[in-house]
Amino acid sequence: MVTMPTGDATTTVVRPRADGVVIDLSGDIDAGAGKALDAAWNEAITTDPMGVTLNFQDAGYINSTGIALIVGLLAKCQERGIPLSAYGLTPHYREIFEITRLTDYMTIETDEDSAVSGAEGSTT
Repeated sequence: MVTMPTGDATTTVVRPRADGVVIDLSGDIDAGAGKALDAAWNEAITTDPMGVTLNFQDAGYINSTGIALIVGLLAKCQERGIPLSAYGLTPHYREIFEITRLTDYMTIETDEDSAVSGAEGSTT
């Protein structure tokens, strides 16, 4: 488990599970989150996961740069054939993910077990 703080209080915690990897996000997801997300990705892929799940339960504000960082993670997952899923999004951010069509490429669920199962069983 790796915790990576940044100057704007964004942190990530990587939690390997038998059926994938969960990246817990805390704080604002914006330009300052880039290093933390990169470090989390690098840690996550060391386990050769069947899927990657983003936990937004403790995330704060997500701006357009944060969305771009998530799109970057999605691209990295697709390059490796690893499904990406998420849970814990507020209704507002879930709607933004739908408007930006991120939901066309990743599974969005309400809880961790469903999201991990969705990541494991989906195709990118």
